[in-house]
Amino acid sequence: MLRLAVTTSSETFERMREPLAARGIEVGHLRAKQFALDLGRPPSDEFDVGFVFPTRAMEGGVVAARHDIPWVNTREDVLTSRNKADVIARLSRAGLPVPESVYVSNPTDGEELLRAVADADIDYPVVVKPNSTTRGTGIAKAHDPDSLLGLVDHLNLVHDYRATGDKSYLVQEWLPDARDYRVMVLDGRVVGAVERRLPEGARDEGRWKHNVHRGAEAVGIELPDRHRQLAESVADELGIRYLGVDLLESDGRVVVSETNARPTIDDDAKYEAGFFDRLAALVERVAKKS
Repeated sequence: MLRLAVTTSSETFERMREPLAARGIEVGHLRAKQFALDLGRPPSDEFDVGFVFPTRAMEGGVVAARHDIPWVNTREDVLTSRNKADVIARLSRAGLPVPESVYVSNPTDGEELLRAVADADIDYPVVVKPNSTTRGTGIAKAHDPDSLLGLVDHLNLVHDYRATGDKSYLVQEWLPDARDYRVMVLDGRVVGAVERRLPEGARDEGRWKHNVHRGAEAVGIELPDRHRQLAESVADELGIRYLGVDLLESDGRVVVSETNARPTIDDDAKYEAGFFDRLAALVERVAKKS
């Protein structure tokens, strides 16, 4: 039986283990953080292929070097998707719709930032988004130039801590009353989608972030063809085989907000028939190519 290394022990591991076992693939947990390793001793577990490269680049490099296995989503895939500005720039160059965005390599002079936002014709309010965070961490809304500069001051204070890695961030247009979709693309094809909806009354209270980790509900939907084609084009442009694509729809526009090369596998009801068949076939193909 083919052995698949999965470096998360959370929902993804539990939800994929039985369906893949029924298709001849044993899913095993490969610890990729919070460990102490004797680098001279071979690993006790053996795997044929890895699912998604570990989220921590340093520990992931060590784990990958010890096991020497191919990955469905490689280190490059994970780093590409994590770099929001890189994704926005690639998709924009390819003619795919993205929010109007200004990339800021911090520290940057405040007046230079305001000029760049004005030159990009981005109206206030704007969204300030750290370039490398996940789960909506650090995203804020600035209603005017002064509040934008205040947020930048706050970021500068945080970034004074020398261990902070990526200090860059994005300033993006605000899309009012946007519908928020997470689309799962597997091996070039959409295999499921959810709409992330705020709790009842949350919008009236001024809330606008649709992250599930902040209380939004992920509801399985039938995705329109326009959205499906866009999500598949994004995965094709980035060359990532297993990808979560976040879409925002507002005032007739559909744009790509960001991507995630380490998306959680959700419950079966939110995927189309044959999802695990396609996943098993992809895992087997990656293993054979090695």
